[in-house]
Amino acid sequence: MKLNIPEGDFAGYIFDCDGTLIDSMPAHFRAWDQALRQLGSPAPLPEDLFYSLGGVPTRRVAQLLLAHFALSSDPLDLFHLKEQLFVSMLNEVPLLEPVVAFARSVAPHRPISVASGGPRDVVLHSLERAGLRALFPVIITADDVIHGKPAPDMFLLAAERMGVPPARCLVFEDAVPGIEAAHAAGMQVVHVDSRVDRRGAAI
Repeated sequence: MKLNIPEGDFAGYIFDCDGTLIDSMPAHFRAWDQALRQLGSPAPLPEDLFYSLGGVPTRRVAQLLLAHFALSSDPLDLFHLKEQLFVSMLNEVPLLEPVVAFARSVAPHRPISVASGGPRDVVLHSLERAGLRALFPVIITADDVIHGKPAPDMFLLAAERMGVPPARCLVFEDAVPGIEAAHAAGMQVVHVDSRVDRRGAAI
């Protein structure tokens, strides 16, 4: 995977977690599919539908998927079941090494943070399992804002807590809602296309 880092005098760096720092999207996909099936889904979860929701807060994804399959389950029940299944798969999740290497290279010189659409306990657990928790002094999750991605709130809050103007932040993101959120915050973005890379294509 090759990262296309834009030129610029960046004073802070913000990283999405799933699909950006860790290659966890396949595990999230399997967890959603299994949870939906346990709740009576009549068909497998379409992969393209799942990836189109990348970066959207998990509770909102639960609502959207239940509506897609016309299931009457409580979205919170799906949310909790999915997260339990995902946490059980964390040992299978590898790092996205080029992104992690970049984060480690800039951490001694510039503030860095995580801005993830996942719930705080799961994001912290994921970073801990990956050995990355101590690297990021600022971690923003869906629990910290009212409006998740594609709204800019997470990235603006991360910039505020890093003490960096939004225009001088560079965001690393894999999903369209996250990229839209970064642009709405007035930030430049490095697109981490981990899904294409996983299929063997060069980036």
